[in-house]
Amino acid sequence: MSKLEDILQNEVAAEIGAIAAEAEARAKAIVDAAMAKAEALKANKQRQLEADHAAALRRAESAAELLLSQARITARGQAMERVRAEVGDSLQKLTQKPEFATILHQLADEALSNIGKAESVVVNPAHASLLNEWAQSKGLQLKTDPSIRDGVRLVAVGGRAFVQNTLSERLERAWDALSAKAAKAIWG
Repeated sequence: MSKLEDILQNEVAAEIGAIAAEAEARAKAIVDAAMAKAEALKANKQRQLEADHAAALRRAESAAELLLSQARITARGQAMERVRAEVGDSLQKLTQKPEFATILHQLADEALSNIGKAESVVVNPAHASLLNEWAQSKGLQLKTDPSIRDGVRLVAVGGRAFVQNTLSERLERAWDALSAKAAKAIWG
């Protein structure tokens, strides 16, 4: 029986070897498939991370560009306000110079031509002496009002209408056009 036993043992060993080889092959296939799946997942995650990083970078760049644009707009607005204030200051300083008498006469003549028949001219008390002779030559009563800083107000006969012509009001009316020219000169 020894031969039969040996044959059976050999067959069992061969079968065990075949089963072990098959199990090993299946295990290797499972491991290989899992490794391939893991690599695919890893590559997919890497692409997703790169895409997320690129999107975050674009958002950060856009936000930075927006902040820069807002800062430029604010700076330009502040610069234009300084220009406006300096021009206003220059106009007020002009009222202290001798040539303001000529300017005041021109403003008064222009206002008179726009009102037709006037009964009085109103100026700042500090400028009354500059316009006294002009008012007399036109047959107008000279009045003063401290709220008129850099020009004149002509009051129509009957007092129902008036025309005010001042340097500061002219600056206000012309500011849009002037500021556009100033901005172009400053920033090109």
